[in-house]
Amino acid sequence: MLPPIPAGWSAQLQAEAQEPYFQDLQRFLEQEHKAFKIYPPEEDTFQALELTPFNNVNVLLLGQDPYPGPNQAHGLSFSVRPGVPIPASLKNIYKELADEYKDFRAPNNGFLVPWARQGILMLNTLLTVRDHQPNSHKGHWEKFTTAIIESVKAKPSRVVFVLWGKDAQKLIEKVDPPHKIVKAAHPSPLSAKRFFETKSFSLINQALKEAKKPEIDWQIPDV
Repeated sequence: MLPPIPAGWSAQLQAEAQEPYFQDLQRFLEQEHKAFKIYPPEEDTFQALELTPFNNVNVLLLGQDPYPGPNQAHGLSFSVRPGVPIPASLKNIYKELADEYKDFRAPNNGFLVPWARQGILMLNTLLTVRDHQPNSHKGHWEKFTTAIIESVKAKPSRVVFVLWGKDAQKLIEKVDPPHKIVKAAHPSPLSAKRFFETKSFSLINQALKEAKKPEIDWQIPDV
C-alpha cells in the first residue's frame, strides 16, 4: 500500500487520491511489490512531499525516475542515502556547484535532504521503479505527478522550476509569471558537457532574490 498523502499536501492532493486512476496505481504497485523488488521503500514514496510541504515550495527540481539500484533511492530526485556511492549525475552537479561557488566543497555523500528542507521540491516524474529496470513504471505515475506540478504552478508567489534535460522540459514547457524557469542539459555523463557552465544554481538564487525569498545554501554537510 502507498503511504498516506503527507499532511502538508492534503489540500492539494487528497481529491487525487480518490480518483479511479489513483486506485489503479495502487493496485498496480501492490502487484509489482509481489513480483519484483521496487524502489524506494514504500514508506519513502512520498518523501519529497513530506520534506517540502506545499506552502514551503520555492523551487521545483524535476527528475525522471528513482535510481534503480539497491539502497540508492529514498524519494528525492538526484539524492541517495548516506553511505551509497555518489552517482555520476550528482558528481557533475557538485562539479558545477564548485565552479559557480568557489567556497562550495564537494561533500562525501549524496544525501540532499538539506536542499529539500530549504524549500526545494525534489520531485521525480515517476515515484517508483523496479530493481535494475529504469523507467519500468513509466505510464503509471505521470497523472499524479502532473497534478503536483499544476498545483505548484498555481501558487501566487514565485516558484523556480528547474528543468534539466529534454524530458523535464517537455513536461513543463512554460510557466506564467511570477514563476521562473531555469533549464539546462541533464547532468548525466551523456550530456554533462552541455550542463556545465550553465550557472543553474546562481540563476536559481538570483530568481529567489528577485522575489525576496531566501536563497539556497547549496553546501551539503559531510556525514
